[in-house]
Amino acid sequence: MSIDRIGSFANSQLMFAHIMKAENALDTSNRQVATGKVADNYAGYRDKTAIMEAARSASARADANAAAANQALTRLDVQDSQLTQLSDLANEIRTTITKATANRDGTALMSQLESYFDQIVGLMNAKDANGYIYAGDNNQTPPVTVNSLTDLAALPSVADAFANGQLKTEVKIGDSQNVQVGLLASDLATGLFDLLRQAAQFDGGANGPFSGTTTPAQQTFLESLIPTATTVQHDVNAQAASNGIHYQTVKHAMEQLEASSVVYKSFVSDIEDVDMAKALAQLNQNQVALQAAFQVTSTLNRLSLLDYLPLT
Repeated sequence: MSIDRIGSFANSQLMFAHIMKAENALDTSNRQVATGKVADNYAGYRDKTAIMEAARSASARADANAAAANQALTRLDVQDSQLTQLSDLANEIRTTITKATANRDGTALMSQLESYFDQIVGLMNAKDANGYIYAGDNNQTPPVTVNSLTDLAALPSVADAFANGQLKTEVKIGDSQNVQVGLLASDLATGLFDLLRQAAQFDGGANGPFSGTTTPAQQTFLESLIPTATTVQHDVNAQAASNGIHYQTVKHAMEQLEASSVVYKSFVSDIEDVDMAKALAQLNQNQVALQAAFQVTSTLNRLSLLDYLPLT
């Protein structure tokens, strides 16, 4: 039997192709181990690109809404504390009027009511980093414009004591759900101011002032204020309860948004992130494959026709 020709060129080309394939595979494995990602461009994810980007976008929206909800929770928590104080003041006003009526003594009545008024103004004109909390869309202007009970009594109406806007702050907690978190000073304090204004106007009128033992006219007036004071206190408590409901709604929504974001991120990770243990194993395999391809190519390149000729 004789050997007519050894196809060394064709064999070399075939082995070079194997080397290039092995080098590409090793390069891919190196990038995956270095970055932790399956690929560094969309082409590497093929038909999974669209669904991966949709999940990434949904996760970003959930994160943005969760951040907004978290800010709203801080606002609602501050309001809860201040509404508790406002409720306590409403209760103290009712108690003070009731005691003055029961004791038939108006000696300290107006000084106490003036003190309560000052505290209410302080709460209604409270500020945070964004402006006045209870001023609505006019949050760069103090929502209460009067500084004393005397000034309040001199106004044509209680409404003139407020300069807040009418738009209440809302927070977006879903693609189509908004929750109102803002409150207006005029909604919270109108009843209290009206009650205090009536007392101040009576004190400055023909049947005033309240000083010492109350007169029959003063007794009748104070007795008429007690039901009003009770109603005002209930109204403030209702506002506080509503604020608490909004707090729970936003808190629940934030927890759902955070959970959704985790799910979306996990989905993206399943597509985008490599299994590091498998990637390292594949890297080792690709290194061995490239080494083997180099060795075979080297061996083929050393082959000679003389290796196959018989010795004579």
